Amino acid sequence: MTNLLKLPTWADKDHVFAVIETPRGSICKLDFDPKQRVFKLAKPLMAGLAYPYDWGFIPSTKAEDGDPLDVLVIHDAKTYPGVVMRCRPVGILQVEQKSKGKKKRNDRIFAVPDRSPLETDLKDIRHLPSRAHEELEQFFRATDALQQKELKFLDWHGPEYAVRTIERLSK
Repeated sequence: MTNLLKLPTWADKDHVFAVIETPRGSICKLDFDPKQRVFKLAKPLMAGLAYPYDWGFIPSTKAEDGDPLDVLVIHDAKTYPGVVMRCRPVGILQVEQKSKGKKKRNDRIFAVPDRSPLETDLKDIRHLPSRAHEELEQFFRATDALQQKELKFLDWHGPEYAVRTIERLSK
């Protein structure tokens, strides 16, 4: 299997590549292991919790936490681990994570696939209803609750800010 972490960041001037690790509906988090080039169980989620959308990373990026930039791909389909999608960034949620007394940023990019007709109207994550923002924040809190991580949500920003962040963190 190809080392998915080393794929290019950009598909073209408007789209990034997103590698799916954990598909929508999954009740456990999967991570890509670049040494063995397989997907491994990272952690089960709490009972009753499932991923609302496909979760993965943007290849050839490195965030402050040392991992590739996280991406939540908003669309109505469910894929599977290892799918690579061309996506348009629609925003970012800035997140400060505290674990074992240390603070670091662990922002989440939001994107929509270029071949998803139901989501083509979503241009800016800030245009989602406030309830959707609250639900996403609660989901992120819940996924880290059993790991003694504290999350502080700093701000929601639109696509321009997301693109600048991706460009800055591209290797």
